[in-house]
Amino acid sequence: MNYVVLFRGINVGGKNSVKMADLTQCLIALGLRSVQTYVQSGNAVFASEHDERTLTPRIHAAFASRFGFESHVMIRSADEMRALVERLPFSIEEIAAAAAADTQAEHLYVYFVEQTPTSDDVALLCSGDVTGDLLRAGDRALYLLCRQSVRNYKLAARLGKKLGPSTARNWNTVRKLCEMLSDL
Repeated sequence: MNYVVLFRGINVGGKNSVKMADLTQCLIALGLRSVQTYVQSGNAVFASEHDERTLTPRIHAAFASRFGFESHVMIRSADEMRALVERLPFSIEEIAAAAAADTQAEHLYVYFVEQTPTSDDVALLCSGDVTGDLLRAGDRALYLLCRQSVRNYKLAARLGKKLGPSTARNWNTVRKLCEMLSDL
C-alpha cells in the first residue's frame, strides 16, 4: 500500500532541522520502499505492506532516535489523500474571493488531525473573530480557506491548540503529495 507521512514542526523557522536525504535514509532503514520526500517541511511518500497503526509508532520512534527530537507523525493512505483532494468543500467562487482579497498569500490549507472533527468542533473553532475565514470538516482533516496569510489569523493558531496533534499543509503541497502517491 502507498502512504504519505507528514512530520510536524521540522525545518520551521530554523528549528528542528532535518535534511530530507537523512529523512529518506531513516525511512528506508525501517524497510519502507520507494521513499521520496517533498520540499523541506517533512513530507514523504512510500510503499509498505504494514498498516498505519503499525507504521506510526515505528516511524515516530525511528525519527526521534535518529534526529534527537520528537515530531508528531501523521500517516494517510493514497486512497485517503485522493478522497481528501476530490472532496474539497469550497466552491470556485469561495476560493476566487479569498484569492482576490490578497494576491500574495496562500489561501487554502488542510489540517491533518487524528480524529474526524465534528460539526461541534468546527463551531467551537470558528467562535470569535474569524471574519472571512472558512473552515470545513473532512475525514481526519479540516479544510481552511483564509482571505489573508494564514499567519495573520487567530483561527489558524486556535486549530493547533484545540484539536490536539495536527499538522497543516497548503493545498499545493497536498495535491503534489497525492500526485506523488499515484506515481509510486
